[in-house]
Amino acid sequence: MPRSLLATEIRTALRDAADPALAPGQQAYMKSAMPFLGVRVPEVRRITRELMRGATDPDELRSTALALWRSAEFREERYAAQAVMALRPLRGRLDMLDVHEEMIRTGAWWEHVDEVAHRLADLLDAHPAELAVELRVWADDEDLWIRRAAIIAQLQRRERTDRALLTAAIEASIEDPEFFLRKAIGWALRDFARADPDWVRAFVDAHPALSPLSRREALKHLG
Repeated sequence: MPRSLLATEIRTALRDAADPALAPGQQAYMKSAMPFLGVRVPEVRRITRELMRGATDPDELRSTALALWRSAEFREERYAAQAVMALRPLRGRLDMLDVHEEMIRTGAWWEHVDEVAHRLADLLDAHPAELAVELRVWADDEDLWIRRAAIIAQLQRRERTDRALLTAAIEASIEDPEFFLRKAIGWALRDFARADPDWVRAFVDAHPALSPLSRREALKHLG
């Protein structure tokens, strides 16, 4: 099916599933200028997977995701675009990194960035050396959301975590007062503490510049 029709089908299905009573609360919670239809995220993902079933061509999937993202009138359409990017045929594909980057830069809010982080983890598994180079560049980017993505890209990777990359990503923003960066640093360290608590304790001790928020989050489950 042409990508324009796939995107149109998804948009139509989202509108059919909308509960207008939910929309104002969703928009207020996300502090979003873009309105909501009133479809919960799990339902957006279910609808998207169902309508994309059988679509396996990476170019078609990429184009559908971009069509949904770029022409979105409602935030759920952007959630659907990210659900397309999460489909198996696109996971771990380095040639999709530019799409993920576009979603971070133009989405510019935590829920979009945090969803992309899962895709970055897939890419690190598939192309660890290449993506590590890219993420080191991202760690020094002027865009705070690109830096947040670099910091949280290794969530849930546990023993596969690249410690040098995690260190570089954190140190690049360690003195930045931005809440979303400080929270990301603490989150990344807290998550890795499940795999290597001693490393996290040592990291915190060696970095007195960590904000109280980052430090508190990092040590949250370490006593």
